Amino acid sequence: MDPLMTAGQDLEYLPVIGLCGSSGAGKTTLIEALIPKFSARGIRVAVVKHGAHRVRVDAPGKDSDRFFQAGADVALFGEEHFFRCHETTGFFSFLRSLCLDYDLVLVEGHATTEVAKIWLLGRGHSAPPENAGRILHVISPEERRVEPVFDWIAQWLDAQCRRVPLYGCLLIGGKSSRMGQPKHLIKEDGVTWLERAVVKLESQVRQVVLSGSGEIPAVLSHLPRLADAPGLAGPMAGLLAALRWQPMVSWLVAACDQPDIDPRTLAWLKAQRAPGVRAVLPDLKGDGYLEPLLAWYDFRCLHPVEDLACRGALRISGLAGQTGVITPQPPLSLHGSWRNVNTPEELERETSFSANKA
Repeated sequence: MDPLMTAGQDLEYLPVIGLCGSSGAGKTTLIEALIPKFSARGIRVAVVKHGAHRVRVDAPGKDSDRFFQAGADVALFGEEHFFRCHETTGFFSFLRSLCLDYDLVLVEGHATTEVAKIWLLGRGHSAPPENAGRILHVISPEERRVEPVFDWIAQWLDAQCRRVPLYGCLLIGGKSSRMGQPKHLIKEDGVTWLERAVVKLESQVRQVVLSGSGEIPAVLSHLPRLADAPGLAGPMAGLLAALRWQPMVSWLVAACDQPDIDPRTLAWLKAQRAPGVRAVLPDLKGDGYLEPLLAWYDFRCLHPVEDLACRGALRISGLAGQTGVITPQPPLSLHGSWRNVNTPEELERETSFSANKA
């Protein structure tokens, strides 16, 4: 695992921000007004009341309370649901876990919390206290209006979204029965398709990984190799392996049989990132046929993809229609990037196509 993604450092780019201030500064009222404005943009919001104590979440004597008092962690799932547990792994780990499902996490209260925060000044205060930690923005009582605070957080959230590390995953396999040879090892001008794809991805991402089995050129032996997620097959197995291996980064995922990937296409996919967007599955013709490879996946896709796998729905396109999954139509000039090659006849046409481009 990339050491850059360990030791809680990822909290720096996650969408967690505190709204703190002295008692009576208007924190709760402001958060209450902000939530529907973000929700209207398709952004899922979680609010954490840090420092809460003696909160009653279940009536004494009820079945669930009896289970909890007996020593079990208890989940209630229905129209509303909650999870009541005896222990947690720590506050930062809790915040991190929330970010797998929510686009914005607001922490209310507990001024010394070591998260980036907005500070609401109370009447008679000219500055935050010295122990307030990392403060990104200070709001005076006169400036405490919903619209400017919403605009500030929205801009910050957009910047946080683009700070999430971007990795590239290339799916490779063994010998292709239709092609008669491993497609990722097909050579063009003495260079394998896999090597060409790695070079293109490396120009756009922090790290490239290879998912799947099969021989690779020695020059690529330094790249991380991921085994397919067990019990699965096809692109779903590779995507889930990547999401599990590094669960707090976003991914550009491509296949080894897409020899015409244009760097402009990768840039176009990156440009679709925005708060609330969980995946970009291109719809080339606008007919609902989605391209799950040469697509972008946010780390918040982990749970939906896990759910698809558990239900036996092994096509990534099953994400369509879920929260935050968009299906834009790319510019016509980029459509060639999604061309794939599966048979010797298609390879011959591809070779002719490449020669004509040259």
